[in-house]
Amino acid sequence: MRVLALVPSIYDTSPGQRYRIEQWQGGLKQSGVEITFAAFEDRNLRDVLYARGQWWKKGIEISKAFIRRLSTVGQAKSYDLVYVFREAALFGPSIFERIVHLWRVPLVFDFDDAIFVRYRSPANGWLSLLKAPGKTRTICTLASHVMVGNNYLAEYARTFNQNVTVIPTTIDTNTYRVGSVRDTTSPVIGWTGSYSTVQHFDLLRPILSELARRERFRVRVIGPSDYKLDGVDVEVVPWRSNTETQDLAALDIGVMPLPDDLWSRGKCGCKALQYMGLGIPAVCSSVGMNTDLISDGENGFLANSAEEWIAKLTILLRSPELRRKLGIAGRKTVEERFSATAQVPRVYEVFQSAIGRAS
Repeated sequence: MRVLALVPSIYDTSPGQRYRIEQWQGGLKQSGVEITFAAFEDRNLRDVLYARGQWWKKGIEISKAFIRRLSTVGQAKSYDLVYVFREAALFGPSIFERIVHLWRVPLVFDFDDAIFVRYRSPANGWLSLLKAPGKTRTICTLASHVMVGNNYLAEYARTFNQNVTVIPTTIDTNTYRVGSVRDTTSPVIGWTGSYSTVQHFDLLRPILSELARRERFRVRVIGPSDYKLDGVDVEVVPWRSNTETQDLAALDIGVMPLPDDLWSRGKCGCKALQYMGLGIPAVCSSVGMNTDLISDGENGFLANSAEEWIAKLTILLRSPELRRKLGIAGRKTVEERFSATAQVPRVYEVFQSAIGRAS
């Protein structure tokens, strides 16, 4: 089976791709699936797209990306199936998906966020207006099969296509290995993310400041290049794909704060899964997929208020044994339900069914 994967980002740079189709590639190859990745962006576009300003450069590089994408889609007929992650083009309507559909090439559409909700980028306010979130509905209609990361997204997709399968975001348990729990006097509370999501971590600013008056701990922020928090010992670590697991493994507690809004309800719990996959106890907002991942007090903690965040972080800071217990339970959850090994056969079935439906 030959699959053309139309993805937004360069290989090994985007969490969504890395923890879905890129991670499944190896297992699918064992079943005879050969995937050709075609990213909408290239290095030049990526360098300017996520920087502030440089509008004319962004316009030029986006135009080049559309030309590249048109050339790639022109080869779609030579593949057994086209897989689209989120959207074939970062901007504008579903032009390329419509071309694939008109050519009767089986199309699998996969998304792991509430991309049908309008979202304003901190770096690209006006470009966000060109995202055309309404095209998600159209692509769902055009697709032979839709894969989504959670039930909230599935409910939306089934409004437009009855062939919908929930495939959760997964962890490669061969790469993510459990380390030893350290009985340290200054545990590390950590978060991983990007410039566009650091606003979520900011929700914990008053909580961590208050907690620092009572308990000894350090904070590790993986991703944003500069982060400061008054009264708290903060270490900033740049995100690198080749050291990601080692950087995360230094955490004693992982956190995933989220606002309770439509966008966050579509989140597929990637941060929580990363922590749990490494045997790190996770404390997460009780929003969306997090409530499916975590049974409060059994394999992690859920928090709904500042008081709950403080209480549950305090308990973990004071008890290495509880950190170990919840970490082991979290790892077991990942192995049983959210590992690449567990989900790849289901992805293969989706691909087969899409091809069979089109024939």
